[in-house]
Amino acid sequence: MKRPILIHPDPRLKKVCAPLGDLSDELRVLADDMLETMYDAPGIGLAAPQIGVLDRLIVMDCVKGENETPRPLVMFNPEIVASSDVMNVYEEGCLSIPEEYAEVKRPEAVDVRWIDRDGNEQTETFDGLWATCVQHEIDHLNGKLFIDYLGPMKRQMITRRMQKLKREQAKARA
Repeated sequence: MKRPILIHPDPRLKKVCAPLGDLSDELRVLADDMLETMYDAPGIGLAAPQIGVLDRLIVMDCVKGENETPRPLVMFNPEIVASSDVMNVYEEGCLSIPEEYAEVKRPEAVDVRWIDRDGNEQTETFDGLWATCVQHEIDHLNGKLFIDYLGPMKRQMITRRMQKLKREQAKARA
């Protein structure tokens, strides 16, 4: 089931999510809903707070090619356990900040540990776009948005545009 995506500014996007205990079927359904929502948007990553659920859960799939096999990842309680010293700059966007993009500097590679949908601990090294995406989504679990890496003027300008977008959406629904 597709879920509505929260648009910045929304206080739920600034909250730190508590770690999850045991995995339940309800959490697996939530993960499936998040994947459906992410693919429909379309996006390459989605964190639970973006749909108003304050759980440490992210989904992502950075495979973009038409003829490439999708690689959906579901990560419960993901954490970065190591980061490269080499930095990389990517132009990032966010489903909660539509049509806004900015260059963000992050470690080029990260080692991530998480629990998969079957309850097994996984670790993997991500680099390139995958590294940027997983860091961006884990930031969401810590109440941080990609615009928080920008200077105050640029951040305020984007926030004002999002407030205007939300007003326009509310008028359209009324």
